Amino acid sequence: MSDIIATPKVTREILDRYGLKAQKKYGQNFLIDANIVTKIASQSSDKEHLTLEIGPGIGSLTQMLARYAKEVVAYEIDPKLIPLLKDNFKDVSNIHIIHEDFMDVDFKKAFYANKQINVCANLPYYVTTPILFKLFESNLDILKITVMVQKEVADRFKAKVKDSDYNALSLIVNYLYDVKTVMQVPSSVFYPRPKVDSTVISFIPKRQRDFNYEKAFFALVKRAFAKRRKTLYNNLKDYYSKDKLAYLYESLALPETVRAEELDDVAFKKIYEVLK
Repeated sequence: MSDIIATPKVTREILDRYGLKAQKKYGQNFLIDANIVTKIASQSSDKEHLTLEIGPGIGSLTQMLARYAKEVVAYEIDPKLIPLLKDNFKDVSNIHIIHEDFMDVDFKKAFYANKQINVCANLPYYVTTPILFKLFESNLDILKITVMVQKEVADRFKAKVKDSDYNALSLIVNYLYDVKTVMQVPSSVFYPRPKVDSTVISFIPKRQRDFNYEKAFFALVKRAFAKRRKTLYNNLKDYYSKDKLAYLYESLALPETVRAEELDDVAFKKIYEVLK
């Protein structure tokens, strides 16, 4: 498709042509600002690597990603959008549309499993955390993850110890990635217009991944944050013996009342090593 999709006029024309409306159950809000779409695409992709897109919608971002990425693999869950996407991009050789729930994707069977990739997505609120955890815990060789999320969710990713938004996800993200704000996105650039503003953020890996270590380490972190109002001890007592927890608290001189949200990733690494 030669027309830029990310405009109010073309977006409405496409939806009318296929008799479609944005589906609330999929959290669909389509970008209608070409400048913003171009900036996201240029910041998230490069001509040397494949870009994985989650939830292309009607293809406004997909179209621009194809200009900046070597290839684009776009996963769309809504069956009604598949004919539209395939029609729009039938003449674009580096776009691959896949009809599948991203949460069901088996990365081991994907043709890009052993390639370095970038990830880009405009994520609806209800699936933001599950999708990101799937990416964080995968063994894909990801160079950068760039996502648009609700502003309050972005704040949570950047939360530090003792912040009200600090949680297991904050800690895991801080351990794995440098988190940077790419841009703020007002609700006015979407159709239909959502009630909240969004933020585009990027996650850039800090270190070489050790997936076996991380699997066990992240499991500990999730247990520690399971019930926010409970102390660290009360969240862990169902998983470790009293003697082991007593040894932990004595070895690290932890206060009895300490809670998970008072500890950073360095402290949790020490806790993990003792419990291991």
